[in-house]
Amino acid sequence: MVAGSGVGNGEVLSMQPDQIESHAGGRLLLSRDGALARIIFNKPERMNAMSLDMWEALHAVLEGLAVDDSVRVVVLSGAGDKAFVSGADISEFETQRSSEDSVQRYNAISEASDAALYSFPKPTIAEIKGYCIGGGMGLAVACDFRICADDARLGITAGRLGLGYNYNGVHKLVELAGPSVAARILYAAELFPADQALAMGLVTQVVTRDVLSSTVNDLAQQIAGNAPLTVMTAKAAIRSIGSADGVPQKSDIDALVAQCFASEDYAEGRRAFTEKRKPVFKGR
Repeated sequence: MVAGSGVGNGEVLSMQPDQIESHAGGRLLLSRDGALARIIFNKPERMNAMSLDMWEALHAVLEGLAVDDSVRVVVLSGAGDKAFVSGADISEFETQRSSEDSVQRYNAISEASDAALYSFPKPTIAEIKGYCIGGGMGLAVACDFRICADDARLGITAGRLGLGYNYNGVHKLVELAGPSVAARILYAAELFPADQALAMGLVTQVVTRDVLSSTVNDLAQQIAGNAPLTVMTAKAAIRSIGSADGVPQKSDIDALVAQCFASEDYAEGRRAFTEKRKPVFKGR
């Protein structure tokens, strides 16, 4: 735990202060534990609302983790007890989003970070407790899995602020839950309890808060134990099928599949199966 950081309640409990990277003035934290990396939105006094420097830091951190071969799974969570991310920090709007130029700059930065998360090559898990609203919902939808506590409340309230919701954000919602659910979320601008969000297809799993972190960790460790090239190839194919422009293309996926067959990990997997032992994959 980092003194004064707001981090707590089971998050990075095994980490020492020198094992936690601080970004955006401490408002975004990064920890590593073996093959698992955890990004923590750390502004609990504003329910982890995203400031512009947090969006910028998120993009930079994701770029670094994408090329870090030791990291196989990334978990995103919010500090404190009240929220995953409660949206954009509205207190910045007068200075950061009050003119046409500033709006364009803000949107370009936040949308680039969101796109970096959606296209991140490794599995991502959103660990959600409390409020997950607006930009927080966008971040969660950009992840592969959304596991939330049973007290979570999720929604996109742009309709209450007069904000337009961008094409990529709408596309992700439709891809995840279908046009009718996307319409309900965006038109009504209401907050949905966890059980209703699960029924709508917005979240992957709902658990009690006391087992949220362990449930996320168990899934992350299970994924991290599998062949990294196989997992990343599967993610690339899933993203290609769901993407608006079909990128990456089928030929790119075919090349990744061929890379898996030619890998040391495939040979290791065969040997481990024959020898009736757990394989040790190296991602090559």
